[in-house]
Amino acid sequence: MILKKLLASFVLLFVYSVTCAQIVNVESIRKVSDTSRWSGYANLSFDLTKNKNRIFNLKNKVHLQYLYEKNLVLFVNDINFKENNDSKLVSKGTQHLRYNYKLKSSFALEAFVQSQYDEISAIKLRVLLGTGPRFKILKSNNYNFFIGILSMYEYEKNDDTTESIIHRDFRNSTYLSFSLFPKNDIAIVSTTYYQPLYKNFNDYRLSNDTSIVISVFKNLAFNVGLTYLYDAMPVNDVPKEQYKITNGLTYSFN
Repeated sequence: MILKKLLASFVLLFVYSVTCAQIVNVESIRKVSDTSRWSGYANLSFDLTKNKNRIFNLKNKVHLQYLYEKNLVLFVNDINFKENNDSKLVSKGTQHLRYNYKLKSSFALEAFVQSQYDEISAIKLRVLLGTGPRFKILKSNNYNFFIGILSMYEYEKNDDTTESIIHRDFRNSTYLSFSLFPKNDIAIVSTTYYQPLYKNFNDYRLSNDTSIVISVFKNLAFNVGLTYLYDAMPVNDVPKEQYKITNGLTYSFN
């Protein structure tokens, strides 16, 4: 039970995938519960450093979940901005709203809307609308496996070197999410997304978000995470591969 409490706290307090990838890993903030109504957290931070350089950094995160009977609502708002001497190092933001309705214990319907921008990746605006089924394929005390098969409409405005380019497309968005509990003090959580264009399966995005949580003391855990994104046809000179490795400590309390 201690590990599961730590894992829930890790999920809500140590979310990083939204800020480093173009695919939002909603699974990383989905808290498994049969009784909670509201859960989540909000964070706002900014700092200004002036020496030989002027560095400004702003971060805002709001992750909320509302659960009532067969209804589940998830909301994400993440903004990350970093500037060095008027040169933007990071400038991205995401807002994601998702609704689940559980039809059976192993089957639910999902619908979501998302908007985001990422100036470094030349994405001026991306808007997604999607829906589809979510299945629980395996579940025990030691593991959980879920799969979602969704379809989505994508509006994307890119900033090219000379002009803005607008794309209007339909994509598949299939994901596999699992949680493993090999020991009482270890948890492994991973989600993989595959998002190809229906009209051209060579144009796809592949993303994986994996984290390992190890209990250190009663309410303290060490965690390691890897987020990886591959975009087969990115904008301009943006690299096809992007990744981020993180590690840290999480303290939970009730």
